[in-house]
Amino acid sequence: MPDAEMIAVACSEGINIYCPRAGRFSFFNSPYFPHRNYAGVDIYPNLKFGESAPSPVSGEVVTIREVNYFEDRGFEHSKVDYLIILRSLENEERFIKILHVKPTVNVGDKVLVGEKLGSLIRSGFFDFWTDPHMHVEVRKPNDPIRARGGCRVKRLLSVSEACGNALNQGRMEGVVLESRREYSLIDLSCDLKYGIPVNVGERVGLIDGGIPHYGFFGVHINSTPKLGEEVKLLGETIGSIKSIFNGMCLAEAHNVKFGLNGRLIRLSLYLFPSKPIVKVIPEKPGEISLEKNTWVKLSVRRNV
Repeated sequence: MPDAEMIAVACSEGINIYCPRAGRFSFFNSPYFPHRNYAGVDIYPNLKFGESAPSPVSGEVVTIREVNYFEDRGFEHSKVDYLIILRSLENEERFIKILHVKPTVNVGDKVLVGEKLGSLIRSGFFDFWTDPHMHVEVRKPNDPIRARGGCRVKRLLSVSEACGNALNQGRMEGVVLESRREYSLIDLSCDLKYGIPVNVGERVGLIDGGIPHYGFFGVHINSTPKLGEEVKLLGETIGSIKSIFNGMCLAEAHNVKFGLNGRLIRLSLYLFPSKPIVKVIPEKPGEISLEKNTWVKLSVRRNV
């Protein structure tokens, strides 16, 4: 039986992909190919490295493989990653590819949503700030493994434009929930749902991505913006729309900087089945030290 309540947050080819209600998920917060092409989603179950990963899908395990060998990345990590391929129980004509979990299942096992799949690893694919998560793709059976070739994935959560006015004040403020050498988590004072709102023309969407470090980000929106349309956060232009797919947009990041109490930071932003939080990343581990429960202010400005 599942240990946590699982919410369907994405779908592809008739297959639902689930996230724990207490977790978060992202289509764009990664530098890798599927996240630039609407072909993958990362599920963050809000667990620690080494803890049991709840399966985001229902399927029968058809392949398990060790992949890649990672040299030193400057932080402690697994020397290998693991590839788990399942045949979907919802659509037997499609496979599901999962990375970053050391499997406790075996080939031939059937796994249901929320059941234990394996242990979450700190992969060499990760950066120093990356949290435990599962990378999920839907694939054709004749091409289940490559980095390219995944089926496009749609978002299931509806984006509400009612949350958009909360950030039109020039800055974000909130309380430090957690602080460690790699990053800090900020609980914003405004009442938000699912994610952090941005303006796209006269419309409002939710931002999803790592900025400015990845050079691109996503916007989830219920309407269809125009290609080239500007994306604004706190009234400042941070990017422009480059492609659109089914309520999601890929945007090119402009030359912007983000500050936390006047210190230069990077932002890591996601979608949440519950209340969203903001992850702030220093340029180097340990460069910014924050005390838990202190009040902080985030700002954005264009480089000139």
